[in-house]
Amino acid sequence: MIPEYYEFACPTKIISGFKALSNLPYEMSLLGAARALVVTDQGVAGAGLIKRVHAVFEGADGVIGAVYDETPVDSGSEAVRAVADAYRGHECDCLVAVGGGSCIDTAKGALIVLAEDSADLKAYQGAERFNKPTCPFIVVPTTAGTGSEATLAAVIRDEATRTKMALTSYRLFPDVAILDPKMTVTMPPHITAATGMDALTHAVEAYCSLQKNPMSDAFSQAAIRLIMRHLIDCVRNGGDEQARLAMANAALFAGISFSNAMIGVVHALAHACGGVCRIPHGVANAVLLPWGMEYNAGKAGDALAALGPVLGADATVTGAIGAVRDLRARLGELCGLPETLGAAGVEAEQLDAIARVAIDDGSVTYNPEDVTYDDALGILKNAL
Repeated sequence: MIPEYYEFACPTKIISGFKALSNLPYEMSLLGAARALVVTDQGVAGAGLIKRVHAVFEGADGVIGAVYDETPVDSGSEAVRAVADAYRGHECDCLVAVGGGSCIDTAKGALIVLAEDSADLKAYQGAERFNKPTCPFIVVPTTAGTGSEATLAAVIRDEATRTKMALTSYRLFPDVAILDPKMTVTMPPHITAATGMDALTHAVEAYCSLQKNPMSDAFSQAAIRLIMRHLIDCVRNGGDEQARLAMANAALFAGISFSNAMIGVVHALAHACGGVCRIPHGVANAVLLPWGMEYNAGKAGDALAALGPVLGADATVTGAIGAVRDLRARLGELCGLPETLGAAGVEAEQLDAIARVAIDDGSVTYNPEDVTYDDALGILKNAL
């Protein structure tokens, strides 16, 4: 059924392929930029991926003005300010994020700080809280999970309050997303699994959300099919570039979907687990996804049942949830992906704090079922 009203946007230019990275200098020139600040982390740099980025600038008009490679795993406002300072200090004219969700979101935070000339990110939490033009922004993902290369959202840790700040704006869409499988082949199996489950969670929650629409549904289904077909292959053989490219596109499709349809209780709880316990986002989503699906089965039963065949199961809620649990179990056997919050490092006495943070997360706004503190705590206890 077509909704009475919906909106859909994906202004990001997408370049996908086996030599896609070579387009980076040209894409900068099209945006009127010539001096890039590369935002990355130690893991990406240590894997030799920044050397590949440097290589594509040989003989090009543009240059890398500087590299900021100190982005932490769970990035926060301090890293955002450091990126903005580096951008100004090295007289750069565009941002190029090379990494996973933390690097991309850090760059998005810096876009706001630079545009508004203000280091107080808390002032821009929520939707469309800033309106000044941003500098050119290109993303080269090195994981296949967050989909941030094609979303209008950023989630950044506030170190002072130990919470995640959610910022959304159409100005946060990257200008260009470059998907090159050579930039993801170095991901170890456990990160491959966790980020893949993050992408699956985006697609499933978007398909069940209150803001779902035919366009987002199509992207969700495409993402799920690719994940179910290729994630296990990527975990087993990280050098399989065909599978890597498929997963990169799956994460992109899921990102496009949830950027328009939004997400729900699973992400609210996962954000809170990250803020309170520093649990990696993909791991938290992997643990919580089947419990969130079960919680939403009453009001989202038809949508979940429709996902059953897409997930490789029968067209029932039980089939859909079972397929997700089976996938997670296989990933656990292959690379040790946790199946419970306890195995991920969450203590029982932390559940109260997680639940209290989660119910204030904007993601619950779009969840098909209302979520109270007791509801959130119940899901967490089930997942412990």
